Amino acid sequence: MTGSLAPDQAARYERDGLLFPLRAFAEAEALGLVARVADVERRFGDRYPVKPLLKTYPIYLLPFVATLMRRPAIVDAVESILGPDIMVWAAEFFIKEPNSPKFVSWHQDLTYWGLSDAAEVTAWVALSDVTVANGCMRMLPGSHAGGIVPHRDTFAPDNILSRGQEIADAVDESRAVNITLRPGEMSLHHGRMFHASGPNTTDARRVGFVVRYIAPSMRQTVGARDYATLVQGEDRFGHFVTPPPPTEEFAPDMVELVRKIAADTTSYLYATADQTGQRDAVKTGM
Repeated sequence: MTGSLAPDQAARYERDGLLFPLRAFAEAEALGLVARVADVERRFGDRYPVKPLLKTYPIYLLPFVATLMRRPAIVDAVESILGPDIMVWAAEFFIKEPNSPKFVSWHQDLTYWGLSDAAEVTAWVALSDVTVANGCMRMLPGSHAGGIVPHRDTFAPDNILSRGQEIADAVDESRAVNITLRPGEMSLHHGRMFHASGPNTTDARRVGFVVRYIAPSMRQTVGARDYATLVQGEDRFGHFVTPPPPTEEFAPDMVELVRKIAADTTSYLYATADQTGQRDAVKTGM
């Protein structure tokens, strides 16, 4: 086995489809990143739809994010699952504002991504305290072991997901585990994991940094193009367009690239949806 996970941790992930808590950053650094995100919102909020962009494409617009997704403490743990060749398919900031009704319905991540296989791991890093009260994730251990189950689109206004997608059949929530995390801790979960999260009922922001890691053998099967960044090892397949890393915040050429990526992403995320329900968060509002 390669990577930083102990054999028992790797076995638990294989059995349960999730593993937590693992340490990604020091607590002080995580809290500092919360302040840094707020500073980006303050400085660029009058020029760009910053909140949707932080939710979708920060790896192409913010150099510090392109560095964070390469953090050895995260990538080394993922290596224990995916092997030494690792790409980042997406990275996002998941922010729930104080006393917000926003929630995430029960779903499986890989449902609408158009990817060819399940060689994907999501690292969910808490930058603030993540608790039941402020809307931590809930997961059903072992639910990744089957295939993708039927989902339905709701486009519910308070649902954070792009299509308000939810698992069509009833979910046995009595088996769910609350993924509570301290700042700088992370969880890992499989792309077929049943998971959801509730609203933030507290007076403080809940901030998470989420990275979607894939094996280079994965490919896009629905859209004409897809994008990913090699962060370790070798890409022997060439299935993805690999944009350059950003060298400055919101560089004009990278903003234009994000417009193109957003159009390509929409083509597969909404391939089977009512197009009138598309979310500005995916189209970036630009």
